[in-house]
Amino acid sequence: MKIIAESSSTRTHWSLVDGTEVVAKATTGGLNPYFQSRREISHSIRLELPEAFFRRRWEHVYYYGAGCANIEKCKIMESSLVAQFKTPVTVESDLLGAARGLLVHEPGLACIIGTGSNSCVYDGEHIVSNVRPLGYVLGDEGSGCYIGKIFVSDCLKGLAPEKISAKFFEEYNIRTDAVMDAIYTAPLAGVLLSSYSNFLAHHLDNEYVDKLIYDAFTQFFKRNIAPYNYPGKSISVVGAVACRFDKIFTRAANDFGIKVDKIVPASMPGLIEFHAKDI
Repeated sequence: MKIIAESSSTRTHWSLVDGTEVVAKATTGGLNPYFQSRREISHSIRLELPEAFFRRRWEHVYYYGAGCANIEKCKIMESSLVAQFKTPVTVESDLLGAARGLLVHEPGLACIIGTGSNSCVYDGEHIVSNVRPLGYVLGDEGSGCYIGKIFVSDCLKGLAPEKISAKFFEEYNIRTDAVMDAIYTAPLAGVLLSSYSNFLAHHLDNEYVDKLIYDAFTQFFKRNIAPYNYPGKSISVVGAVACRFDKIFTRAANDFGIKVDKIVPASMPGLIEFHAKDI
């Protein structure tokens, strides 16, 4: 049996599997070696995962996570996982996890539209091309964080409709002068901004909201998909934000001449299939 995990900065999905059979599963907080130390990661894993995941040594742990895009950060995550499970570990990026989960062994364009955003060309095994996402400060177009950032900025600048803005501050029980402090002192500001985008899902009939989200997705296609010289340009997408705003996402894609093959909330089913024959 093996453990497969896929993690964003918001949450981590864990599956203990025997072939394609899921023996146990759990969801814990998000993990990211860019924002958490090895000790913090280990502490989170040990305290939040059910005891079933620690009963014995497993064949392998396959971990796909946010922030695991270079050797240094992968080593932080790997050492934390090895310390907890005493099992061989493979750490890969969340983007490769998304591609394998979406496409398994088929080549194609795979995308993440969740707290952050990312995209790649996948050859059925590995990523062969990637437009750098650049994170929530410089990039992450179309993500929950990006949408939340534009929305909150509009509220503070008086650009959002007054009724929408007032309702937002009321529901989140936060004063206008406290928003800046909340964002700039938050340890995971991207996650906080993404949570603000959830408010908009309840106001999709508002013209301002529809346009804000459509424009955010348009920027994703313009800056992250258009640069690929990939024939046929159909994409597969994983992520809560793409699922939440799927109709607007599909409309923006169609306007760019891009076909959306699938939008799914999680990569785990495909990852289980991908690793089913691993020894």
